[in-house]
Amino acid sequence: MSVNREAVNQDYMIERVCELFRCRVLWSEGRPCLEYESEEELGEIVQYVKENFATELLDVFFTAIPSLPIED
Repeated sequence: MSVNREAVNQDYMIERVCELFRCRVLWSEGRPCLEYESEEELGEIVQYVKENFATELLDVFFTAIPSLPIED
């Protein structure tokens, strides 16, 4: 569902991204930071945000960072 013609709450956009993709939101000084699993996933998230909310990823998230591997 595309919501291009109306203003969408940033929290709603973040919630939808987290529901649809294997990512997390980290908070830094009250700003949302996207933690993603792979470059491919990041590309899919960028495309989803553009197509469904008519905005850029960095207009929703303060920054995007790759997940660090879990150490054994």
